[in-house]
Parts: sequence; structure tokens; C-alpha cells
Amino acid sequence: MQHTPDANLIETSAGRLRARAFIAVTALMFALVLGGWLLQRGLRRGNGSFERARMFEQVRARVANDFVDSIPEGELFRKAAEGLVRELHDPHSGYLTPEKLRSLTESTSGHYAGIGIQIDVRDGWITIVAPLPGTPAERAGIQPGDRIVAIDGKSTEGFSPDDARGLLRGANGSPLTLQIERPGVAARMSFKLARGEIRVHSVRHVSMIRDGVGYIDLTIFSDSSAAEVQQAVEKLRGQGMKTLVFDLRANPGGLLEQGIEVADLFLDSGQPIVSVRGRDAAQSFADGATQRWPDLRLITLVDDHSASASEIVAGALQDHDRAVIVGSTSYGKGSAQSVFPLVDSASALKLTTARWFTPSGRSIQKAQSPSSANDDDDDSVAGRAATAADSGAELPLSKRVPFRTDDGRVVYGGGGITPDLLVAPADSINGTRGFWRMIGAGTPKFRDALTESALAVKAAHTVRSPDFDVTDSLRQSLWQRVAAKGIKLDRVHYDSVSAVVNRLLGIEIARYALGPEAEFKRRVSDDRVIAAALELSNGAQVENDLLRRAGERRAAKREDIPHTT
Repeated sequence: MQHTPDANLIETSAGRLRARAFIAVTALMFALVLGGWLLQRGLRRGNGSFERARMFEQVRARVANDFVDSIPEGELFRKAAEGLVRELHDPHSGYLTPEKLRSLTESTSGHYAGIGIQIDVRDGWITIVAPLPGTPAERAGIQPGDRIVAIDGKSTEGFSPDDARGLLRGANGSPLTLQIERPGVAARMSFKLARGEIRVHSVRHVSMIRDGVGYIDLTIFSDSSAAEVQQAVEKLRGQGMKTLVFDLRANPGGLLEQGIEVADLFLDSGQPIVSVRGRDAAQSFADGATQRWPDLRLITLVDDHSASASEIVAGALQDHDRAVIVGSTSYGKGSAQSVFPLVDSASALKLTTARWFTPSGRSIQKAQSPSSANDDDDDSVAGRAATAADSGAELPLSKRVPFRTDDGRVVYGGGGITPDLLVAPADSINGTRGFWRMIGAGTPKFRDALTESALAVKAAHTVRSPDFDVTDSLRQSLWQRVAAKGIKLDRVHYDSVSAVVNRLLGIEIARYALGPEAEFKRRVSDDRVIAAALELSNGAQVENDLLRRAGERRAAKREDIPHTT
């Protein structure tokens, strides 16, 4: 049977299911909006459908006519639609409001019209984390640490990042005015900018981290990811790269077709990449071209924030023995969603329509907790994974289902991609997660204190390289800000976690005082997973050397099991 893709699909594999599946789901959503259609359908089909349709109409009419508060008819049907999808208990299906649909489209396309800034909330105000290179914000001279106090005359006090984005984005070329407060500058500054077409690249960092070893960080699978990865590899090859550390940690996925194309870059023609199985049909996807860099050794990093398309790539590379996988077991999002526009053309239904499997037959899907099953907003898979990561230790391999790679190596199913070498991230063993739990509700204020300390260092111009030391005086300055904000943390506890404080403060100072690249270098210097990858690469000549070393370390129990202490 011929399956054709649908332009409205975010996970395009699901769009290759039979056309009648599209019709059935679309008809279902029309039924929610057109109650009369349900009645007519019930009359024709029988089997109790008519009675159930009458019950639905009775409930709707009773609420519309007799509920204590008047509810507009359109709002009533919207609530019915949201309730139906919520009762599926699928965390990845949901009703997308116009705002959520726009956000989803922007994240998978990487395009929007705005000024090009990364923002966060600090001390109740919108704060610039960094302007993106080549954007209106950078050209205007906006700097990390700048506080946006007004947008087109409207105060931003108490704004969330989404509130600010709603005002910052608009039509390409349209003007806006920002009022900025800058540390060390007494008067507020006014910036008049014109919104421009912003392209957010999915490859964030491309660098050589050791002689012969390159590094690429892919943050999401948007519509240009494969092209960006190819360009980055070619650049690093020109700098002498023999081994690539390909970082998919915290990558929440995105476009399935881009995941397939990224895997295609590293696999041989005809090798299976992923299979997709829906209720009525199945489809397999295979590599369509000879790999570009057959002699390139590949180490792929994953963690419990890696989801969806990133798991497809990691699973295909692992099953074909093309990469050694290092890190912690991935998130386990093994389902594909289709996005169906609704009759108002502004909102949409995002519905799980298929599940996918790696070339060896492993299901990626991990069982969801009851709490996540009630979450109908999947805009931040990685955000929920961060919570799940604290819920328990790594599942023992003895409890996972074994599968075989092309060369006969044992890999594991049972949800997510289990690495060839388990290595705990630094924050799971150095007390960072425990520190945040100890602070609890004071976390936002502590982050404010961190940023204030970093901005003070920036204003003093005392830090000039990313390998600076966090001194006792810097920790003391941070403590004074923590105490002033009334955070429930006594000095004894603060001093007992000085290593955690040093790490957090060092990263924050590097970010605001020196910029994103300095922050990246600071993080890499303290990254245990990257350190393990570099250790594997020492003296390796071919991919099998990496796989063999990872296997030897696992057999000798020379690996870390991620935990939550």
C-alpha cells in the first residue's frame, strides 16, 4: 500500500498511515463540534451509538442552559474536545490552542519573526540571557544581563517568558521599543528595533575538544537539522577530527523525517533506521545513501532528557554497531503524533497515531507514571523528564529485555535507549539535585541571587577567561544576597555544599560575564559524560575499539549507575 506524507504532521511517520485513519480522526473532531452529526451518525450505525449521542447532547444542553455561570457555546464545545482528549490518558496527545500550535510550529521550523534573544525571569523581571548572533538584538547592542522593564511602553514586571515572547514577536519588519535597565548604568536605556526573521539553529556548539576529537551538540530536530549536522561534521573534519562526540542529551526530539536523515548521514544504504506501527498500518524507513564518513569514529551521548527522534537516531546507530552510546537511559518516548488542524484553522488536535521500533525490534516507549498520564501538554518533554529523573535510579539491566545488534552485541529494550556505557551526569552524583531539593521553594530566589552575583562580577571586569576560580569572596558575596532574599538556608549547609555552589556560580559568571561560548567551555570542563567519552577515544583506531572498550568497562563494572543522591 502506498503511504503519502501529510504536510500538517509534526512526526511525519505517523502521516504515512492509511488515509482512512486521517478521515476517521478528523471526523471524530468534527463530531465534537457538530453535535447534530453525532446524532445522525448514531441513527445510521445503531449498536447503542444513538443513545450515547443523545446522552452527550443532553449533558451539553443541560450545562449550556442550567449551569450557574453562562458559558459561550464555542467555549463549551472546546471544553468538550479538551476533555475527550484528556480522558485518553496519553501525555503526548492534546488540544492545541492557537498559542500552543504556533509555539509547536516555531520549535520544529526554527523560524519566527522577532528580535533574537534568549530570556529568563530573574527577580520578577525579564532578563536577557544572551542575544542570538546576527539578530536585531545583537546589532542593537543588547547584552546578557540586561533587564527588559517595558516593551512598547508596557511594563514587564511579573511577566513570564511566554508573556514576553507574545509581545516581542510579531510581523517581520514591524517596530518595537524596549526599555532596558543595565547593571552599572544609572539611567534606563531605550532601544528601538525592527523585528526580523530569526532562524534558530538546532546545532548549538561545534568545536574541537581535544586533538582529533570533535564535538557537536544537537538541541532539537528541526527542519534543517540534517543539513546543519552535515555542515558541522565537514567543518570539524577539516580541522582534523577523527572521532566525533555527538551530543543528544536534553534533545526532546522534533521532526521524525529529520531524525531519519541525521541517521542516514552515518549509516550505509539499505540499513533499517526505524519502523512505525499504527492501528491499521506499518511503515519501515531505511537509509537511502552511502554514509559520508565511514572512517569517522562516533560516540553518541544520551540522557533521561533525550526523547523521540533523538532516541530513534541513537537506537539505529546502536543496533547497527555504528556508534558507542554513552550516558544514561533515554526518556522513552516511542510514539508518533499527528497534528490535525481543526475547523477554526487556528487550533489543532495533536494525537498519538503510531509507535516506533528500532531496527532490532526494540520498542522505545517507556511506561508513563500516572501523574504524567494526565498531562495533555507535551510542549516540553525534556521538562517533564527532568522531574522523572529524580523519581528513581537506573533500572537494572537484569530487568531489561535483551536484543542483538548486527554484530551480535547485547542491547536492551524495555523503554528508552540504554547506553553501551552507563555514566552518571555530574548533577546526579555531586549533590546538585539534592541541593535544589533542599532549597525547595526558594529555588527561584537563589537563581536570582546567582545572576545578581554574576552581573556584579561582569560590572567589575575581574573575570577574563572561562577557567577562573570561584573564590571565597565570591561565595561570600553570593551568601549575602541569599540571606538578604530570606532564602531558608543556614550558613552551615551553605558551606557544606561549597563544591556545588562553586559549580553553579562559576557557570553563571561565565554565562553573563563572558558569553555563551565561555559558559560552554566551563560546562565541558566539569562534564563527567564527556570525560568518559574522551577516555574511550584514547588510542582508538576504529569504531570497534570504542565498542569493545565500552563492553569491557561494563563487564568489569567500571561504569556509573545514575542515581539521585
